[in-house]
Amino acid sequence: MVGILFPKESRSDSPMAFTNVSFTLFSAVELLKRHHLLREIITPDRWTLDVADLPGANTPIPTITYDTRKVSQGTMLFVKGRFKPEFLDGIDTKGLYAYVAEEDHSDRTHAIGVIVNDVHKAMSLLSASFYGLPQHELTVVGITGTKGKTTTAFLAQAILNEYSQGRCALFSSVNLCLDGHTMLPSKLTTPESLDSFRMMRQAVDNGMKYLVMEVSSQAYKVNRVYGLTFDVAAFLNISPDHISPIEHPTLEDYLYCKRQIIANSRTLVLGSECRHIGLLREDAAVHQVPVSEFGVLDAMPRDGADDQTCAWPADGTHRAYRMRLDGNDLGEFSLDLDGDFNYKNALAAIAIAHAAGVPADCEALRALEHTKVPGRMMQYRDERTSTIAIVDYAHNYDSVVKLLDYVSTRYGERNPRITLVAGSAGNKAIDRREGIVKAAQDRISRFVFTAEDTDTEPYEDICRDMADHVTNSHVTSDTIIDRTQAIASAL
Repeated sequence: MVGILFPKESRSDSPMAFTNVSFTLFSAVELLKRHHLLREIITPDRWTLDVADLPGANTPIPTITYDTRKVSQGTMLFVKGRFKPEFLDGIDTKGLYAYVAEEDHSDRTHAIGVIVNDVHKAMSLLSASFYGLPQHELTVVGITGTKGKTTTAFLAQAILNEYSQGRCALFSSVNLCLDGHTMLPSKLTTPESLDSFRMMRQAVDNGMKYLVMEVSSQAYKVNRVYGLTFDVAAFLNISPDHISPIEHPTLEDYLYCKRQIIANSRTLVLGSECRHIGLLREDAAVHQVPVSEFGVLDAMPRDGADDQTCAWPADGTHRAYRMRLDGNDLGEFSLDLDGDFNYKNALAAIAIAHAAGVPADCEALRALEHTKVPGRMMQYRDERTSTIAIVDYAHNYDSVVKLLDYVSTRYGERNPRITLVAGSAGNKAIDRREGIVKAAQDRISRFVFTAEDTDTEPYEDICRDMADHVTNSHVTSDTIIDRTQAIASAL
C-alpha cells in the first residue's frame, strides 16, 4: 500500500520595531504624488493637496501598520482588504496620526486621511520607503510558476547560502528565513508588502546579502510586490490553477498576472518547456530583459547543443541526473528529494544561482543535493507492513499526475494498493477539486477526502464537491474530516 498524504500550510507573523527618521507625512505624500496615486488629503478643517502646513507633517512617523489593533501614538494606518469601518471606532484614543485609504473615513476618526487611487500600491511604495529601501541592499531573486516554486526556492537558497557563507534569506509558502539558518513558519506564498519590506529590513540588519522569494500570481493581482524590481526572476512553468471568482476568472488573467514579473526584473531564467513561451520571450524583449533558458531532456543532448543549460538521467534508474550549465559539464547530481520533476527544480535553482552570480565551477552548487523541503516528497516507511507514506503538497491536476507517475515508476512492479488522502482549499481554486480527482481516480484504489485550508467554506462541502467528481466505480471514496483520523484510516 502506498499512502499519499497532503500537509497543511502553516501560519505565522513576526513583528519588528523600526523607525525611519526621514519618513514623514510630507515625504509620504510626495512619493504618492510622483506615482500619481494621491487623490486628496482630508483633515477635520479642509480637503487639500498641500501637506506642508499640516500638524506634524515633518515629524518622523514612528510606526506603520494595516492592523487597527496595532495602532499606537503617531501611527500611519493602511485601510485595505476586508476592512469594516467600525474597526476605526475609538481609534483616536490610541493616537492614530494618519490613515491611507481609498475612501474617506472622517466620520470615524479625526486623523489625517490620505486618500489614494490604489491602497495596495500605496502601501507597497510607502512600506519600502519606511523601511529604508532594504531591497537595494540585497540581491533579490523572485520565482514564479504554477508548480515547483517552493522546492526551487529552497534549493536556490541552499546554493546561495553556501556561496555567501550563510547570508541568504528566504520567503516561501512553507518557511521564512531571515538570518540564513533559522526557519520560521510563513503565512502567505508572497507576504503583504508591508511585511515583506519589514522582513527585508530585518534580513539586511542580520547581514543577509541575498533574498530568494516565491512570487504568486496574487502578488501581482493585488499589488503585493508593486514597485519591487527583481535582480533575477525565474518563470518555471504555467498550467491552469487558481481559477475561481475570488482569484483569477480565467487562465489568461492568471498568466497575465504571472507575466508581470518579467517587466519587473533585470534578468530572466525561463523554463524552455513552458507553455506560451513565445509570449514570455516577447515580454522579455519588449522590456529589454536578458533571458537564459533551462530544460530537462530524456537523454544526453546531441553535439552542437554545448551552450545549453540542461539535465538528463545519468542512467535508467533516474536516481541521478547529469547537469550542464551554459555549456559547462557539472557532473552527476543525486538529490535527497525523490521524483524526476525535482531534478527540473534543481536545474532551475542552479540556473537561478548562476544568474545571481555563482560561478559554474563553484562547489556551492552541490549544496542542493542534501536539501529537503517540508511537505515535498517526504517518505515514511513501515517495513513490517510494507507500507510507504509519501507526503507531498500536490495540490492540482498536474502535480498529482507527476506524483502518481513517480509511484508507478518506483513501485509499479510491486502492484501497490494506493490510497490518496487529499483535501482542497476552501473559497478559492475551485478547479483544483475536480483536477485532483481526475488525475487520480483511474490509478488508485481509494480516496480519503479530508480537511484542508479554508476561509469560510465548510470542510464538508469541499469534500462533498470532490467526492461528486469521482466517476470510476472501481475506486472507493470516504470522507473523514479529522485529518489525523483520515491518515490513520489510510494507514
